[in-house]
Amino acid sequence: MEPLERRRGLIEERLVSVVDGVEPDRLSDELRHVALSGGKRVRPTVTVLACETVGGEAAEAVDFGVGIELVHGASLVIDDIIDRSELRRGSASAWAEFGHGPAIVASDGLLGEAFALLSADPRATRVVAEAMVELGVGEATELSEVPETEAEYMTLARRKTGALFRAAAELGAIAADADAVAIEALGEYAERVGVAFQIRDDVLDAVADPATLGKPAGRDAEMDRPSVVQVTDLSPEEADERARAEAERAMDALSRIDAADSEARGYLEDLAEFVVDRER
Repeated sequence: MEPLERRRGLIEERLVSVVDGVEPDRLSDELRHVALSGGKRVRPTVTVLACETVGGEAAEAVDFGVGIELVHGASLVIDDIIDRSELRRGSASAWAEFGHGPAIVASDGLLGEAFALLSADPRATRVVAEAMVELGVGEATELSEVPETEAEYMTLARRKTGALFRAAAELGAIAADADAVAIEALGEYAERVGVAFQIRDDVLDAVADPATLGKPAGRDAEMDRPSVVQVTDLSPEEADERARAEAERAMDALSRIDAADSEARGYLEDLAEFVVDRER
């Protein structure tokens, strides 16, 4: 098994065990539908790789990685309700499969399981709570105070997507008991990767084939939501250039770390390149 797939395997195994342990069975089934229906596991992989980069072991970060993935899954359930999106990762979204009420309960259940895992370290709980506040502000802004400039869009992207990426990396550093300088550098790296990810996501929504994307395309324009293409005069190609610039700044932040594991840092560098080249 490739080294990166081995790390993802650790995450997937723990994720399955957490979801399977949920009661009652109906709630477990709903959480399974959300958490185990695919996904690239980018955020928990960042958690594990960040931990290893600063000298920790992968196993030390798995619970925190699963925790951030569950928080992410909970946010997607709500996003799909807001967007009225019936597809997520090529399958029925939670509300389309179970109805609005059960979907909201599933989102709550995912958050509960996440914080049960994060509660092992108060620092981890604080990091994710702060990220959720930023995410909430971002979601509220998206619905009520539409950004009108590129700078306002970038602030929204940092809150909406960058915050959870930052938390993912900081959790890995916390698991490795890294110092404050390393935690901040990894956090900045991941936040910028998250912003690049969001910009590319907006571009894909505007130009991608839904069959390739795994969810409906064109939703931002249809719902008048503030994507980089809607808010600015940037063409999709120019927006992709902005994403690449963020990825380069992420690399700069990563270069400030005296890595204990060069392989793990190399995978983080690969991720910064992947998020701007992905097709779904």
